[in-house]
Amino acid sequence: MTSQIPFSLLEYKKPTVEELNERSLSFLQLMKKRRTVREFSDESVPQEVIRNCIEAAGTAPSGAHMQPWHFVVVRDREIRKQIRFAAEKEERINYEMRYSDEMKKDIEKLETNFEKPFLEDAPVLIAVFKESYRIENNIRRKNYYVNESVGIATGLLITALHVAGLVCLPHTPSPMRFLNEILKRPGNESPTVILPVGYPAENTRVPDLNRKPLDQILTEF
Repeated sequence: MTSQIPFSLLEYKKPTVEELNERSLSFLQLMKKRRTVREFSDESVPQEVIRNCIEAAGTAPSGAHMQPWHFVVVRDREIRKQIRFAAEKEERINYEMRYSDEMKKDIEKLETNFEKPFLEDAPVLIAVFKESYRIENNIRRKNYYVNESVGIATGLLITALHVAGLVCLPHTPSPMRFLNEILKRPGNESPTVILPVGYPAENTRVPDLNRKPLDQILTEF
């Protein structure tokens, strides 16, 4: 079977065992400092930094290399205000009617409620959309492993933002189809997460949470 795309040799230099250990430990220590932040400074963030982080997210693997994602960056204060208003409308209903008592008890320790000021306070919002299918020459075409692909890309984006020195919050109001209308995205795209991004506000507090230790999240054979 002849490939329809060109192939080239992989650029790869095998690291030493010492280099592997050093790199992996350095990255682990950096990521252990990653925290979800809900209190943002209004200080502006360099445009190029956000673009670099999104381009890094775009290197994620995807089903059949369809890259079924789209990122919308919002800096405009009025649009951020619209998004906050729409999100809080849905979140109020969630807290009053949709969330179970068990869920509300589980998230109570995080001091969250239906009010989402970070959607307006953060200088940048990144809305991540998944492309459920694509249109080519007016023909509907399938994308593959869309949720998995977009989830990986979002994880890379969050990681890139942290490595760059910024903080963010994965926010998932549900439902969030209002983002299609506000951000003028087509019907084949569905929003998956909003990331408020920026610098933490002065004296920002974060909950003292413990992550599961390695022996609770790892099984080896």
